Amino acid sequence: MGMSVDNIRGLLLALSSSVFIGSSFIIKKKGLKKAGVLGVRAGSGGFSYLYEPLWWAGMITMIVGEVANFAAYAFAPAILVTPLGALSIIVSSVLAHFCLNEKLHVFGILGCILCVVGSTSIVLHAPKERAIESVKQIWYLAIEPGFIVYSCVVVLLVIILIFRYVPRYGQTHMLVYIGICSLMGSITVMSVKALGIALKLSFEGSNQFKYVQTWFFSFVVVICCLTQMNYLNKALDTFNTAVISPVYYVMFTSFTIFASVIMFKDWASQNATQIVSELCGFVTILSGTFLLHKTKDMGNTVTGEPTVLNETEMIVTTEPTVLPKR
Repeated sequence: MGMSVDNIRGLLLALSSSVFIGSSFIIKKKGLKKAGVLGVRAGSGGFSYLYEPLWWAGMITMIVGEVANFAAYAFAPAILVTPLGALSIIVSSVLAHFCLNEKLHVFGILGCILCVVGSTSIVLHAPKERAIESVKQIWYLAIEPGFIVYSCVVVLLVIILIFRYVPRYGQTHMLVYIGICSLMGSITVMSVKALGIALKLSFEGSNQFKYVQTWFFSFVVVICCLTQMNYLNKALDTFNTAVISPVYYVMFTSFTIFASVIMFKDWASQNATQIVSELCGFVTILSGTFLLHKTKDMGNTVTGEPTVLNETEMIVTTEPTVLPKR
């Protein structure tokens, strides 16, 4: 089955987005480290990074990537666009190896290859984007019982994580910050897709901004993005970038695909073979990211130098002027 023109456009936009977003992790991390030397670190609740030009350069790079990603959702289904975020892991891991001395090991390279193979499988079997003629159609999908229940569960879990688990375990358990970002991210993508389609239809001559639903989706995008940015900064400043990227990708993609299947019913037009092929591709990507995560501290790096574990590697120091080893 050949890819539609819209799917190809979405694919190209998603690929360019991965390059920018993967690079932004590294630029922002360097900015956070510089800001942490002179001020209160983001991982400890500080906002000194807002005065660091390098962090803003990373933010601009991420914004460019997110804009490309935003546009991709207007042309292609989330099941195609979201898994391609695995390529940003490759970009981030390779740059972290050279720029942050966070070594990418031989098995890490194999993990990157698995991510590419899995992404290719998903691209080849992705469903075509459904025809949408008005943002009201998306609104009706969003207020169906299945997605309403999903949204309520997500909001409840995020509130519990923020007010109960962040104060207790945020500094020592990476999944607390990443869980918040991933859960909110799944809602963000659904709203971004709705807003992207609204913009696409508006540019084609059918103004969608006369509907209150378009502005509601815009409000949700802003709130979710601000929340994600805050907790992603905390995660990046506290834990190893080479670990944050793949784990965030796995959780974010899983929740997003689940949300998309509930809301847009992406698999309704596909047969069992296509669905299984997509799932196999996704599992292959998960295997790659798992391999990147589990081998981050092994010896036999690409340079042949062993990496020595340090107990403070994953813990924020209480000394404000001393940075932990990364």
